[in-house]
Parts: sequence; structure tokens; C-alpha cells
Amino acid sequence: MSLMERLDREKNKRQQPNPNMPLEKVPATGLELHSPVSVPQPHRGKESLLFQRSARMSPTANPSSAKGRIPDNFQTWKMRLHERFVNLAFDQPNSTDLEQTIQLLIQQEDLPLSRAERELMVQELKSEIEGYGPLDVLLRDNTVSEIMVNGPYKVYVERSGRVELTPVVFANEAHVMRIIEKIVSPLGRRIDESSPMVDARLPDGSRVNAIIPPLAITGPTLTIRKFSRDPLQANDLVRFGTLTEEMVEFLQGCVQARLNILVSGGTGAGKTTTLNVVSSFIPTYERVITVEDAAEVQLHQDHVVTLETRPPNIENKGAVTIRDLVRNTLRMRPDRIIVGEVRGAEALDMLQAMNTGHDGSLTTVHANSPRDALRRIEVMVLMTGMELPLRAIREQISSAIHLVVQQARLKDGTRKIVQISELVGMEGDNIVLQDLFVFEEQGLSDDGAVLGHHHPTGVVPRALDLFKARGIPVKYEWFQTGADPWQS
Repeated sequence: MSLMERLDREKNKRQQPNPNMPLEKVPATGLELHSPVSVPQPHRGKESLLFQRSARMSPTANPSSAKGRIPDNFQTWKMRLHERFVNLAFDQPNSTDLEQTIQLLIQQEDLPLSRAERELMVQELKSEIEGYGPLDVLLRDNTVSEIMVNGPYKVYVERSGRVELTPVVFANEAHVMRIIEKIVSPLGRRIDESSPMVDARLPDGSRVNAIIPPLAITGPTLTIRKFSRDPLQANDLVRFGTLTEEMVEFLQGCVQARLNILVSGGTGAGKTTTLNVVSSFIPTYERVITVEDAAEVQLHQDHVVTLETRPPNIENKGAVTIRDLVRNTLRMRPDRIIVGEVRGAEALDMLQAMNTGHDGSLTTVHANSPRDALRRIEVMVLMTGMELPLRAIREQISSAIHLVVQQARLKDGTRKIVQISELVGMEGDNIVLQDLFVFEEQGLSDDGAVLGHHHPTGVVPRALDLFKARGIPVKYEWFQTGADPWQS
């Protein structure tokens, strides 16, 4: 007997419930849960207001078009129907059967819903079952670049570099936990009191971080860094004012000349986006291996191998770190190695790879300036526990890294490449840096936008010798300071 026939049969057997009878006292059927269901009672006080806010502003609808009042029991009914549906053990249903089944469940419960409320109930239940519940509307919104869930009743988003509170809320902490587990479980990762933090990703590559009580005092906290369905290209960054066409042409030449490039910047500065754009200049015939905590780098070349770290299991065994993966890549015949971000002892292995024939490698690091980026790498090399002289470490860095691209997020939320600096060797015990391109701020406009322009410093990089050796065209006008600066 098919599931649809079963539902129809149970519907015919079922007695008509009293509309005034509480939902939890409706006569049981063969479709009821095999164990008692704890049905949430209507919230009181502050939480009741939050539920009313959630009801008036459905997370599956456009917030600007929400009208009317949704019944106060709407969330309770939705949770009840969801639990009953889960008990039916649907395994990857198609949307047509799913919608019909939800409609029949609603009819069986004889819920006092209008046609519009019934349609809303169906859409929200489909979102809970097939998607990520209240987050679906935000994940579909192309203007949202980041989603921040601070417990069940506060959901923030970032739009155009500005953070704002949304009307989207969850039913309770258990609801948030269910969505988090739905995200991390397919990746073979877990989150519980013994392992209350996890890094993961959505199927579209969006980066996810979750942290739960007892570490998160305000309740389960979820942060999603969204990535565009159509990855940004170099001309998009030029249009946004992140860099100029001359800088793009120079970086493209650097990649083709197999220079090792370090992308530096603070949190949310756009390092991964810049890394994606720079890596798009890699020739399609080369073998590229990426190493990341959570796969974020989006490459369109054919010959790409993506490696991802693995956290320890419940017995605290089986962890695979970035350092383990970087070492393994050296045995995989890579033409290029891309490390999503160096945070620790893997910095030494990355430097050794760059110094032993793996030219053209790319990586990122958290730092506020090119000089700080090099200092951070020094500290990370020392984290290996090897007692290396500081001068030896600096010599390794100066010979391994050719270019530092510094990214920053400005006061108005815009992201710009503020420096491109070249490493030109050692002078005494210090690494010598020279700026090739800089962004010069010139104040704020009336609407708070940062004014300024990119311009070359007039210094001709020593790396041009590598350009010529590999037959890469060189335009000296890239570095001329006499041209009119590009205005942002």
C-alpha cells in the first residue's frame, strides 16, 4: 500500500475531532507517534511577543509584504505536524507527494486555518523538511552576504556591508539545534556538549560555523558566510572598486609567471573572494590541489583536487589537520598548491613547499598589514616547536613569498585591496618590503561612503624578471604615477 493510500485510508477511519478540543487530545490514529509527543504550549510574556512577531512575519514570505495576523498557535501546530510527518519516515520525497501529504495531515487535524494560512503552513513545513527552515528565505536572498543566528529569537544579516536585525525567528533552541544538525550531519561531523563547536559548509559552498551551549550562553549560535551562486570575476571587483584594471593585469601576470602570493586581511575583508579571483588566472592544464578546513575555494579549472580537514571522532581520534594534508599534497604531483588559510604549524610546510619547486602557490592569512602578515607567519613557524633561528625563518619567508596582497574592509562596509607589496629579500635581519600599489583614503562623502583612489607608487617590481623569463607581457604603464588616479 502506498503512503498516499495509507493516509486516505486513515483519514476515512478517523473520527471527526471536536474543533474546540486541544490538539494534543485529538483521538489517536495509526499515524500517531509511537511515543508521547511533548507539544509546546503557547509562550507567555516576552517569549509570547516574540512568537507573535514570528507569526506576523513568516520566514518563508517577503518581510515587506507580510500582512494580517497569524493564529497564536500557528508555530505549535506547525511543530506538531512536522513531528507527525517525520514519523511517517519519508525518505527523500519529491515535492508533489510532499505537498499532498502535508495537505492531508492538515485536513486530518482539522486545523482552523484560512486558505492563505494553510498555504503558508504548507510552505513552512516544506522548508522545514526539504530545506533549512526559517533560514531558507535568507539563503535565497541574493542581497544577503552573511547570516548570524544569535539564539532562537535574534537573526541578523549583512547587506552591502551593513549588519541589520531581521524579523526571522526560530520556535525555540531545539529548533535551532535541529537546523544545525541538518547542516553538519551530511558532512560526517557532529555537534553536542562534548564537541560544542563545528565548522561546516552548505551544498553551495557557503561557510558555516556553529557553537552551542554550554559555550554559547545566549543559545545555539550559527554563522553562515554565503557565496554567490555565480562567483565574482575580476571585472566584478573592478566595477565594485576593489581594485583597478592595471592591478588585475599585474596580478594575472604574477599568477602566470608562477609567483607565490599571500593574500592578507582581517575577518570579513574578502580574502577568499580575492583568492578565488586570483586563482581563476591559473591555466586550465595545470593540476591544482586545494587544502582547507571547510571547502570554500571555487575553481573552474578541470584538473582540481579538493582536500578538507577532518575533526576527531567521539573517541578523540582520527583527526586530520591542514598540516597533514599539506604534507600529503607534496606526494600528489601538484602544479599549484592553494591553502585556504594558514593558522598554525602548517605555515612551515607551506614555506618549504614554495621553496622546493612548487611555485605559483597561493594562501591567505589573517593580518592587518603586509608587515603584520609576515610577522604572523614567523610566529606560526615557531608554533611547530622546532628551535629555528629567527633569521633562518625570515630567510625562508623572503625566498618563498613573492607578493602580499592586503585586503581591508573600510568604514562604509566596502572591501578594497589597499596594498600590493613585493618582498625583495633581506637587509640585515629584516625582510624588505616595497609597495607597488596602494589605496589612499580621502575622507567620507555626505552619505558616509569612503572617498579615495588606487594608485601605483612608481616602483617597478623586481618580479618583472620572472615575467620576461616566462614570456609574460609587461606594461610599464602599470607602475607609472603620472596617469590620472582611478576614482572610487
